[in-house]
Amino acid sequence: MAPLSSEDQAMVQAMLRQLFQSVKEKITGAPSLECAEEILLHLEETDENFHNYEFVKYLRQHICTTLGSMIEEEMEKCTSDENQGEECGYDTVVQHVSKRTQESKEYKEMMHYLKNIMIAVVESMINKFEEDETQSQERQRKIQKEKSRSYCTDNCSDSDSSFNQSYRFCQGKLQLILDQLDPGQPKEMRYEALQTLCSAPPSDVLNCENWTTLCEKLTMSLSDPDPVFSDRILKFYAQTFSLSPLHMTKEIYTRLAKYLELYFLSRENRIPTLSAGVDITNPNMTRLLKKVRLLNEYQKEAPSFWIRHPDKYMEEIVESTLSLLTVKHDQSHVVSQKILDPIYFFALVDTKAVWFKKWMHAHYSRTTVLRLLEKKYKSLITTAVQQCIQYLELCKTMKADETLRHSKHCRNKQKPFHYLGQELQYIYFIHSLCLLGRLLIYTQGRKLFPIKLKNKKGLVSLIDLLVLFIQLICYSPSCPKMTSAAHSENYSPASMVTEILWMLCDQKECAVKCLYNNIVIETLLQPIHNLMKGTEASPNCSETALIHIADILARIASVEEGLILLLYGDNMNSSEEGSTGAHIIAQFSKKLLDEDISIFSGSEMLPVVKGAFISVCRQIYSTCEGLQVLITYNLHESLAKAWKKTSLLSERIPTPVEGSDSVSSVSQESQNIMAWEDNLLDDLLHFAATPKGLLLLQRTVAINECVTFMFNRYAKKLQDSRHKKFGYQVLVTQVASTAAGAIALKKSGFINALTTELWSNLEYGRDDVRVTHPRTTPVDPIDRSCQKSFLALVSLLSYPAIYELVSNQELPNKAEYSLREVPTCVIDIIDRLIILNSEAKIHSLFNYEQSHIFGLRLLSVICCDLDTLLLLEAQYQVSEMLLNAQEENILETSESHRDFIIDGLSVERNHVLVRINLVGGPLERILPPRMLEQSDNPYPWPMFSSYPLPNCYLSDITRNSDIKQDSDLGRLLLCLKISDKQTEWIEICQRQFCKIMKAKPDTISGEALVELLENFVFHLTESQSECYFPSVEYTATDANVKNESLSSVQQLGIKMTVRYGKFLNLLQDGAESHLALVLKHCERFLKQQQTSVKSSLLSLQGNYTGHDWFVSSLFMIMLGDKEKTFQFLHQFSRLLTSAFLWLPRLHISSYLPIDTVKSGIHPVYFCCTHYVEMLLKTELPLVFSAFHMSGFAPSQICLQWITQCFWNYLDWIEICHYIATCVFLGPDYQVYICIAIFKHLQQDILQHTQTQDLQVFLKEEALRGFRVSDYFEYMENLEQNYRTVLLRDMRNIRVQST
Repeated sequence: MAPLSSEDQAMVQAMLRQLFQSVKEKITGAPSLECAEEILLHLEETDENFHNYEFVKYLRQHICTTLGSMIEEEMEKCTSDENQGEECGYDTVVQHVSKRTQESKEYKEMMHYLKNIMIAVVESMINKFEEDETQSQERQRKIQKEKSRSYCTDNCSDSDSSFNQSYRFCQGKLQLILDQLDPGQPKEMRYEALQTLCSAPPSDVLNCENWTTLCEKLTMSLSDPDPVFSDRILKFYAQTFSLSPLHMTKEIYTRLAKYLELYFLSRENRIPTLSAGVDITNPNMTRLLKKVRLLNEYQKEAPSFWIRHPDKYMEEIVESTLSLLTVKHDQSHVVSQKILDPIYFFALVDTKAVWFKKWMHAHYSRTTVLRLLEKKYKSLITTAVQQCIQYLELCKTMKADETLRHSKHCRNKQKPFHYLGQELQYIYFIHSLCLLGRLLIYTQGRKLFPIKLKNKKGLVSLIDLLVLFIQLICYSPSCPKMTSAAHSENYSPASMVTEILWMLCDQKECAVKCLYNNIVIETLLQPIHNLMKGTEASPNCSETALIHIADILARIASVEEGLILLLYGDNMNSSEEGSTGAHIIAQFSKKLLDEDISIFSGSEMLPVVKGAFISVCRQIYSTCEGLQVLITYNLHESLAKAWKKTSLLSERIPTPVEGSDSVSSVSQESQNIMAWEDNLLDDLLHFAATPKGLLLLQRTVAINECVTFMFNRYAKKLQDSRHKKFGYQVLVTQVASTAAGAIALKKSGFINALTTELWSNLEYGRDDVRVTHPRTTPVDPIDRSCQKSFLALVSLLSYPAIYELVSNQELPNKAEYSLREVPTCVIDIIDRLIILNSEAKIHSLFNYEQSHIFGLRLLSVICCDLDTLLLLEAQYQVSEMLLNAQEENILETSESHRDFIIDGLSVERNHVLVRINLVGGPLERILPPRMLEQSDNPYPWPMFSSYPLPNCYLSDITRNSDIKQDSDLGRLLLCLKISDKQTEWIEICQRQFCKIMKAKPDTISGEALVELLENFVFHLTESQSECYFPSVEYTATDANVKNESLSSVQQLGIKMTVRYGKFLNLLQDGAESHLALVLKHCERFLKQQQTSVKSSLLSLQGNYTGHDWFVSSLFMIMLGDKEKTFQFLHQFSRLLTSAFLWLPRLHISSYLPIDTVKSGIHPVYFCCTHYVEMLLKTELPLVFSAFHMSGFAPSQICLQWITQCFWNYLDWIEICHYIATCVFLGPDYQVYICIAIFKHLQQDILQHTQTQDLQVFLKEEALRGFRVSDYFEYMENLEQNYRTVLLRDMRNIRVQST
């Protein structure tokens, strides 16, 4: 082989260099030469990049070229031997070929050649390495020599370390630097020493023994007149702060703070006076501000790491800071000659006191700061308060233009870098404001008050400080527009005080201690008082100040404690009408809406002021208790009037012409008007947050527009209010509980969007899911993707809504359904998901079983409302459809034996069939489970495809057993006959009734209950004072009404009632005709007291749309006696209680105001359920919160319970007790019973709120374990607290203005 050329030799050298560079760490880490050799020998096993090295590739290529042909020949020989019958494995072949190759002549020549090459290459590399090392050392010496001779004036690197230094700092070196830094040394030598110090690693410097001496010398040198020298010291300090441990930086910081403290106290230093101001271009001021800023930057960084060190380090830093900030000069009596204290300079570099905010954030440092402030440095707080007081006095006395100039930091154009005395005072004031605001957040900070001020009598308390803050909002100037630039608005006193008060509002404990106080509220309301009196709020109180005040009041009103204070003041039982904050705010807002205040007329900010104060009112009237207080102001009428006016204005805005100069102005004007219109609609919409508020909203005839506005925001996923934690779900539930609300939801497109979204999730899945990730097979009956839509439908489909959306409409029942045909309304949902009575419907579903189970679950929930069940049964024969489907699910194993196929659908249908056919409370009927059991017989419950139901679903409870009359009951019956004094007689009867209900409630049933009710109502109606409705003569006989027809819903209700009555052994054969006659008599009797009304609502176009469950209940109580039943009803109809127990009593009644009749809302909803929500919030706040978190309203489920007299929710004996309690004790007990039920269900409600199925639980589940008698004492307590208010409002249902 030919020897290697110089180019090839250089190439091999480069390859070896690459190899050595890659394995350098492994070799240098080896403890000995032998270990290094072992590492290289086993490199292929340990280095995954081994075969990628160029040197390895070179060797492999050389081996292939030299030995490749020989290896192939040997392999062929082994293969031929194997074919001849000699079996040998792969390992044997490799060993054989390797051995023959190593013994060959070619192999030995190749090894000799490679060895010679490697010897030559390695020798050359060693020689070159020695030359390179010699040259490198020479270059290094030259560089170091040049470095030591030159003065370095540029910035040194703060990140140098011992690795890139040519020396290690030692004790002698530091001593030399100390000597060179002496002020007596030449300037150049001092510069060189300082430069050497700055270029050394801080760790080396700080570990030297002479570090303390050096630190003292550097601190002394800070006063050096040479700016370059002092700047280098500050840079060394900055480098030390960023790279050194806390115990070192603490020493630097405390020495620098002490230096500044002595600097300010020294008379030799020319500290400027307040009148002279601060010229930051002055070299002395520049150097001073640099030192202050360096301290301030460290103050802001220190809290991030000082928790890792002992307390004493932090305490020394805190104490040195507070000591510096509380430095005071011997002041002249003339304020203008006052020498500036350190706090002024700290305020210049950190105006908003960010350092204090960071120090107060963590409990670790906050404890130390507050302890030191209380014991030694309280003057810092005192001067901060003094500064705020002085600024307020300045605002009160200065002229408006001067104050505005003062607050806006108007710059001197000739001296743009010169701070005037007034500006310094203002900056210090802002710093003080931020410091005090942060202090008030914390309990220990508030404990620093009250404080004593110089030249001021008395102490400044916490409340005084809050009053001072509010006065600053009113008196301090601010920018003319809220849309001003950030740099001018950020430092506006009004804005900053507002932010502080917002911060206090957001923390409950702070708000209670600071803001929820009559004095503070009165101060906030004082400008409004003045404006309503016709005087200016204050010399400088602007629209902006009023907006700030309104924002604070809105925050206060959004919290329960703040709302109560605004509604009732400190004394909740106060009878002073119009004296509390809520009344004043409502009066002012009404004047603004009615444009009854001329002081701001024509102002561009007037709509913003209006919106801000209406927002406060909205926080109040969107609660039940708030609406009760504000209802007399008729804000809904003022809002509706303003909205109509604004709506007309928006229609008159001309269309902008392109290219016209007026385009921008017209566009801005139209945007402002549209924004104001939306604001008014939002305000009106929030009346729907309560049942009574919804009635007021419907009276404004703006409900359609409000619901459309709500849907538009809902579709954009916008929050309903910045002060609300949850969205629009509760509003939707309230609106859907009424007929007009359901129509509004339909017109807005809400129902269309809901059904479309449901269908997309149920049938198609999300569009953004790629085909490569198919949907998982649902495990739950209702997949989680559809749960939200399911709950929304459950909340939407109350009976009033279903009647308006479904009544008198036939199902499409098409012969063919397109796969792209999406349901858009409730009828379509029923047609496509519930009543699947054709092959076309089944084949139109992609997920037939899942979708149909969804529909059956929905049917199960909505049919818990018995009126809805009867309507669907009357129109669509739901039970027949289900029975037919079960019949088709039968597998005939023989002529005499048939088995039902048990699957998800058949089990669900079986559950629904039992639920809709059987009536009874929790102990009176047995509902089959929806889940299979883990046993040999997974579903032991019998299925059926025709009526009657199997007996196993009927409970074996004792029915209508005669109970022996009790002595207490006998005394009550006797009391009903002999007493003369009416008032006393009523009270005696009520007390006796309560006594029996608490002790022996089961005795009030059967014949005894009939006698009690008849006698009590008879004697009650004999007293004119106890009668609420006038007596109506009724002379019709059975023959007169016999031929009148009842609605199909009533007819089905009669059958259901008789079935239930026979099950309880209360009714006999022939009861159907008797109950039908009673219902016909009731319809004719009530028709005499009804008024004619023109309305598009289907529910107002004839008789009561549902079944009369109260009459049915009473018919069963009277044991099927039609004469007794109607006679009782005729007398009972005169009592106020009849308005709330007997719902058809007030259907389109002439006793109600015409606008209430037109709304289609029953008094049970806008009065009873309204108070249920109000009492629930006070008595059971956790339950109330659970409803709001679930997006469900208590009013809807209460309306359903009351409408059907708790049928299917309570056992018969409890239904009797419910009716008897309300008749004997008054209609307000209807509210108390609902509250008692929620108290009974509290734990279940909280649990189902977590599982997100509260609506389903409340509608489907019976009230297990609830007994009216168990909660009598609780209800008596509720009566003592609320009866006066409730009965007053119940008696006012006939009044025009609610």
